Amino acid sequence: MDHQFVLIAGAGLAIMIAASVFARRTGVAAPLLLVALGIGASYLPSTPAIHIEPEIILAGVLPPLLYASAVQLPVLDVRRNVALISWLSVVMVIVSALAIGALVHALFPSISFALATALGAVVSPTDAVAATAIGHRVGLPPRLMTVLEGESLVNDASALVVLRTAVAALAVTTHFSLGDTILDFAWAVVGAVLIGLVVGVLTALLRQRLDDPVLNTTISFAVPFLAYFPAEEVGASGVLAVVMAGLLTGAVGSRRFSARDRQTQATTWTTISFILESGVFLAMGYQLPELVNDARAETTVGEITALVLLVVGLLIALRFLGLAWPALQFRFGSSNRTEQTRARLSQFEEHLDAMEPSGEREESRLAWARKRLARGQADADFEEREPITARGMLVLAWAGMRGVVTVAAAQTIPAGTPHRATVVLAAFIVALITLVGFGLSLPAVIARMRFRPESAEEKRDSVTALMRQIGEAAIDALGPLEEQTVDGEPLDPEAVSALKERIVPRLVSGSRQLRDTKPDTREQMAVLQRRYLDAMREALEAERSVGAYSSDAYRFVEGFLDTFEQRFTA
Repeated sequence: MDHQFVLIAGAGLAIMIAASVFARRTGVAAPLLLVALGIGASYLPSTPAIHIEPEIILAGVLPPLLYASAVQLPVLDVRRNVALISWLSVVMVIVSALAIGALVHALFPSISFALATALGAVVSPTDAVAATAIGHRVGLPPRLMTVLEGESLVNDASALVVLRTAVAALAVTTHFSLGDTILDFAWAVVGAVLIGLVVGVLTALLRQRLDDPVLNTTISFAVPFLAYFPAEEVGASGVLAVVMAGLLTGAVGSRRFSARDRQTQATTWTTISFILESGVFLAMGYQLPELVNDARAETTVGEITALVLLVVGLLIALRFLGLAWPALQFRFGSSNRTEQTRARLSQFEEHLDAMEPSGEREESRLAWARKRLARGQADADFEEREPITARGMLVLAWAGMRGVVTVAAAQTIPAGTPHRATVVLAAFIVALITLVGFGLSLPAVIARMRFRPESAEEKRDSVTALMRQIGEAAIDALGPLEEQTVDGEPLDPEAVSALKERIVPRLVSGSRQLRDTKPDTREQMAVLQRRYLDAMREALEAERSVGAYSSDAYRFVEGFLDTFEQRFTA
């Protein structure tokens, strides 16, 4: 059996790699190919039946998948889109679960309201894997990508909380309490946020003290599980705790971790995410024929077809209706809100200009207020620069694919529940239909919207302006180069010349020049390079907290500084 498992695992990895390569060359989303290949593999002769426990996916696969996505999602973008993300991932998930539960129970009385609500809960969360893969390829605007990724992170928690309440109702009674659901959801959110933040802070502090990429990467493997299991033990949402820990880790990583640690972690988690995501989609296709056989014993083809069509139709209708309200707000209220915001900011700026601080404490408060003012102005500029138009809302509505969470959560419905096989099969087919239908048509929809991508020249100008700004801030913070000292000693003229001509203005590693200088001069130059690099990182973080540039610009400049650090410290 062990030998057979190794062969299956090896074959699965080979299929994942082949599907990924084929997807890049043909433009077809890799999840679609993996599902199709999984279905085909299940019909090969002598293929064994593979039963994957749902808890393995929910507790062993989902936490690292969510952590890998959360740690790479810029907090700045999440903050600016928090209202729309919350609407889609919290309100619409609960509404969808209850609406599907009520209608399915009304039309199929043999399916209890609790079980029907469980079905609604497992099919309500969207999966951004296929959507973002398509979006990156065809040029979906970054703000829409952020909304899709943020929604897919948070709606998993919302759906699983509703599912847990519905399953509890199945075990005790057929009565489903909306009040209990609301209370459970409130505690699940509060408890998860607290646990996720605590785990994120403690592990970040520990990793900051370790100067070893192997140990840091090993600790990062444990973070999602350190957040997930304690949250689940106290009745909170484990997946939301993982998301909070990942967001916090990503936010503080640029300040607390070394360049080598960040690059090692990024590569490692990208690899883990690829393997886990591909494996789940492959397993989804592989298990589908067996689920069909199980469902035949308790339902007919006509009933399962009617159930699937009903759920798919409701999901599509609720998705478009749910986005109609924010679309109207963006369409008719965005300009008014921006004008009102700018008017308030202008009044606030006039008030700050009129202030005359009399002490250090007041000066500190004034500096903090000016930073808040700059952030508000940057947010207003962002709304004008990257508005979500009706075309963007249409793409968000069309990106309603279901995937990993639907497949895993459906199988957690307790065995022995009447009509369980029917509900699980319906959830699988709904996920498959949305994955194929929306996944194949989404590229054409995005192309028809004719979004204007940021040109290469605009990206270059933005990065250049940001580099110049943080470079000037670093020089201002450190003072004139000639006045600096190292261990109380004045700088060697050769070090001053090299830093002025090469290192500071252009931020180019002078490694060969550094090796050709005297040992004392090399030491001075190394110390000063570190000073300027640290000052530029502080300036970058200060500017990132304001948000005047795009997240891509911040990410590019941070990567450039990381590369520079590794070149002169190697």
